[in-house]
Amino acid sequence: MPLVRKQYPDIAPAGPTYSRSVIAGNMMFISGCTARGTDSQGKSMLEQLDVTLGRLVAVAAAEGAGPGSFAKITCFVTSIADYQLDSDRLKELFATHFQEQYPANSLIEISALAEPGLDVEVEAVVILE
Repeated sequence: MPLVRKQYPDIAPAGPTYSRSVIAGNMMFISGCTARGTDSQGKSMLEQLDVTLGRLVAVAAAEGAGPGSFAKITCFVTSIADYQLDSDRLKELFATHFQEQYPANSLIEISALAEPGLDVEVEAVVILE
C-alpha cells in the first residue's frame, strides 16, 4: 500500500521536515497542529485550542472526512491546569468541532512547544471513507 504525503499550506502550514498528513489506505495521520502564525498564538490555551481543532477539522474536510471521522487525537499541552481551567469552554470547543462525535483522546503535559507563545499541539488519526 503506497503512502500519500500531503501538505495543506492554506489550512495548516507544516515545517520543512515533515508532511502535514500521511494517508495509508483509509487512514489519515495528521501531524501535530498548533495556532502558529495566527492571532491566537500567545493567547490563552483555549483560544489556541479553538484554532488548532479548526485546522484539524479543515485538513480532514479537504480529504472528504467529517468531524465524526476522527478516531484518535493526542493533545500536548504546556500546562494541564491551564488546559482544564475553564472546563465548560473546553467541553464546548470539543462539542462544536467534533459535533459531539468525540474521538479517543490522550492528554500529555510537556515542558514546551517549538515556538514561544504556543501552548497546545494536537495530532490526529482520521478514518477516510
